[in-house]
Amino acid sequence: MGEYRTYRDLDVWKKARSLVKEVYLVTRSFPKDEMYGLMSQMRRYAVSIPSNIAEGYGRQFKKETVQFLHIARGSLFELETQLFIASDLSYIDEECLEKLLMQLDDCKKLLNGLIKYFENKESLK
Repeated sequence: MGEYRTYRDLDVWKKARSLVKEVYLVTRSFPKDEMYGLMSQMRRYAVSIPSNIAEGYGRQFKKETVQFLHIARGSLFELETQLFIASDLSYIDEECLEKLLMQLDDCKKLLNGLIKYFENKESLK
């Protein structure tokens, strides 16, 4: 990607890591009986986002790269749904929900741009 030598240079990867940290901090206050339920799912999907961005960036072929970026995008949408569920269950308040949704939307926009970039890139097979 020209100016980006590694996935670690990508703004979307950095923002996704920040989102992971926030999800971990927020889910600490969830009820203990959610440890293997919603808490675990939210953490797994959050971690999946930057992980799949990194894996996709490391692939040699455009089709594989885009596939992993789409997986990361799917994890964003799954996490979004789980945030609403956590709010519905009063595990997080409205202010927390809005803060996390803003971070998530930033990641979506950046990730959509990265997907378009790779889909239109000629030099990858």
